[in-house]
Amino acid sequence: MMKWIIVILVILNASWMFADGLRALLIGDYVTPSSGPHAGQLGPWAALVKAAGIEPRSTFMKAAFVFYGASSLIVAAGFGLDQPWGRNLLSVVAMLGLWYLPLGTAANIITLILLFLIRS
Repeated sequence: MMKWIIVILVILNASWMFADGLRALLIGDYVTPSSGPHAGQLGPWAALVKAAGIEPRSTFMKAAFVFYGASSLIVAAGFGLDQPWGRNLLSVVAMLGLWYLPLGTAANIITLILLFLIRS
């Protein structure tokens, strides 16, 4: 049961990142609120990325979203299909995704905890 919760968490997060990054590459920008006090603003992850010296709306960052999302989907499938490399790569993918505040961080922390509990 925990295995499938992990797979679902990773697929949800990875699918969103892949789709949002692909949209940003094709249309020019990520999905942002269209009205309200946060209209046009990116999520909290953008401040982290900017602090690391990367422009959040750069082509590099958009491509990173697509690459991370696609890679995570492949790794989730490998984990779900009990591939020998699945568990270790899923741990790496979850650690690499901790920067994606707030929902990606929460999903990846839960994933890491569940991976630890399954091993224990």
